[in-house]
Amino acid sequence: MIRFGVDFGGTKIEAAALDGDGHFVARVRKPNPGNYDEALEVVADLLADAETMAGARAERLGMGIPGSISPRTGLIRNANSVYLNGRAFEQDLVTRLKRPVRLANDANCLALSEAADGAGAGQGVVFAAILGTGCGGGVVVDGRIIEGRNGIGGEWGHTPLPWPRPEEYPGPACWCGRKGCLETWISGPAFALDAGRASGQDAMSAAQVGDASALAALDRYIDRTGRALAAMCDLLDPDVIVLGGGMSNVEALYERLPAAMAPHVFSDTFETPVRKAMHGDSSGVRGAVWLWPPQDA
Repeated sequence: MIRFGVDFGGTKIEAAALDGDGHFVARVRKPNPGNYDEALEVVADLLADAETMAGARAERLGMGIPGSISPRTGLIRNANSVYLNGRAFEQDLVTRLKRPVRLANDANCLALSEAADGAGAGQGVVFAAILGTGCGGGVVVDGRIIEGRNGIGGEWGHTPLPWPRPEEYPGPACWCGRKGCLETWISGPAFALDAGRASGQDAMSAAQVGDASALAALDRYIDRTGRALAAMCDLLDPDVIVLGGGMSNVEALYERLPAAMAPHVFSDTFETPVRKAMHGDSSGVRGAVWLWPPQDA
């Protein structure tokens, strides 16, 4: 049984196919053109390429996207790829591809992938955080994505930084129109801005060679991420926290985050593990595939 998925990212779009054992039999990607109509065509082209590579037709397609579908209108909202907002993306894909499509938030796809056979396998409640170009969260309970009544379950990136210090209030302006969202504090670009570097990777490279300003920015980043995850734990108390996105490659997070979280968690004990996504940047597209579980596909 071969299943297909697409990870619709801000900078790239990736299509892949997995066999019944969860192994890749096709994986192709192209830059995201940043334009709605062109992006639809890129998805169609990538799916055709993946089908050729896998030697099978995609009877159904799962896709991870930024933002979510409004249960009231059926249109995309809350996407930092703002050209998706207000669009009937799911229906347009069905029309263009002529097959059933399931969409889910990209952080939910990360959580689903890692809960199925990754760093959260065997755990009842999995919280996954994307710490990359943006910041998002996804929740899976007993193998099922929790989207909630309004379809915004796990929208962690647009909650405020908890326990802000005077110099952190009201916080930077966010693209969503509010100030102080976690995305403005603990995304990769936020870390780079605080460190005075061009990118999060540049900032980490500087920290690794002992640059004082980059090291100080990393300390602040870990403190803020710890506060943010602690507040989430008070609400959800997950069995495991899984990190994805570019900042998840910072090994210091796994060494230092539990200690940064513990003083803020409303409990006399704190043992929740923080783990790196086992499938790395493959988790998004793997989670999209899992939107059609084997019994449905």
